[in-house]
Amino acid sequence: MREEILSAGIDIGTSTTQLVFTRMFLENISPGAMIPKVEIVDRQVIYRSQIHFTPLLSPTMIDADKVRQLMEQEFINAGVNPADIDTGAVIITGETARKENARQVADALSLLAGDFVVATAGPDLESIISGKGAGAAKQSFDQNSIVANLDIGGGTTNIATYEVGEVIDTTCLDIGGRLIKFEKGGTEVTYISEKWREMTRRMGMPVKVGDQLNRQQIDRIVDRMVEILQEVMGLKPATNDLAFLIGRGTRDLHRNYRLDQICFSGGVAVHIYDQEPSTTDYQYGDLGVLLGKAIRRSSLFQQLSVFDAVETIRATVIGAGSHATDISGSTINFSRDVFPIKNVPALRLSLKDEALPGAELAKTIREKLSWFDLETGAQHVALALKGHRNPDSQYVQELADIIIQGMDVMIKLPQPLIVIVEEGFGKVLGQSIEAKLKRTLEDKKDVICINITAGTASEMTRFCIITNEQTHIKAVWVMFMPWHTSWEFAMACPTESAMPFCFPML
Repeated sequence: MREEILSAGIDIGTSTTQLVFTRMFLENISPGAMIPKVEIVDRQVIYRSQIHFTPLLSPTMIDADKVRQLMEQEFINAGVNPADIDTGAVIITGETARKENARQVADALSLLAGDFVVATAGPDLESIISGKGAGAAKQSFDQNSIVANLDIGGGTTNIATYEVGEVIDTTCLDIGGRLIKFEKGGTEVTYISEKWREMTRRMGMPVKVGDQLNRQQIDRIVDRMVEILQEVMGLKPATNDLAFLIGRGTRDLHRNYRLDQICFSGGVAVHIYDQEPSTTDYQYGDLGVLLGKAIRRSSLFQQLSVFDAVETIRATVIGAGSHATDISGSTINFSRDVFPIKNVPALRLSLKDEALPGAELAKTIREKLSWFDLETGAQHVALALKGHRNPDSQYVQELADIIIQGMDVMIKLPQPLIVIVEEGFGKVLGQSIEAKLKRTLEDKKDVICINITAGTASEMTRFCIITNEQTHIKAVWVMFMPWHTSWEFAMACPTESAMPFCFPML
């Protein structure tokens, strides 16, 4: 039996704010009388909002009231009642994620329609989101190849590289179309970012607010941006300027692989692919149009195989609002009632990761956790993995040790340690982790471990239900994108009985 749910995705970026509505179709793919396994079998984007410039009160503050008004009007324009939304995601990305009230704005918007997932995306996570929305992950999976997406927006260039659908590399550069802004109709500088003030100084032509730039000066700045992109993609030797422009909380690409294809998304990609040929060079009062045209002429197009992204300016919001599924399971461990838990990003290990020796796997977990770091430090992240089908005791104990080593940063946080296993040994793994932590930690650490393979419990359908034996209150877990993807969000919501899941995730 096919069911439908309606998802909303909201992206508040450096330059633009937008919304999409996606209809998702779910079916039970288990044959006959087998335990139900419901999956998303199709997604249709049914509404794309206007693309609004992100309203600001000041260079460091988002205009929360104005953003909310814009989104409320888009609900009206789409003919969608907030009560009809089954799930949603609100993310703040790019330079906007650095604003003082970024998280408060996201939380306020989430109230538009129930329990949205809310995230202030760090640079690496934003790279992964936009790469999925642009179609780079799917292209690499379908073509059995290595594909990179460059999401070039107003304030940042977010790059994610995929190998057969799996993320293998990410970075973020302070290169974007609105890092220098001009007064309307002219080229007098009204804004220049701190890093590009320094970059123009290094170029021997320091630029400040109030300067009147000529076309030659503007072209030099744009060309230097393109050169840095060529450096990061391995087409030119890396310079100190590349290191300087790598965003806080991320690192340079490894460049230890051969790219098969690349694509571009973000607002600047509209002009890279010449999707708006009638746009004038300074129509938006920034460098975006010229930057896109310069990339089109560069060796990025001449030396690399470029394909058209599925989405350009909407890649991030499509990635946030259109990729989700659910979990279910029957072997669960949790140390005490710490629910509800909302908006927890999850790092999902690839099968290639899981095949690594123990020490290397622990190191990989630590490195990949940094994808989710914000400028304020580490955020609460869950770990998800497949695991062995029929594990023996030695495997479970060794895996518990690896998780404790790799998740050390998470264990030091006050929130519970959350582990999700695809195979059916979540309870014994959780108990093993809990026992080992008791021997090494002075204070008790809450551990939640859940598997996503459906068990035999009669109440299990397309979500997982955790029951507190003392209070008899149940927690319904709903989360995650399909397992060939690489970033997910989760929610646990307590309820008096099994209820239809609300599917709130990115």
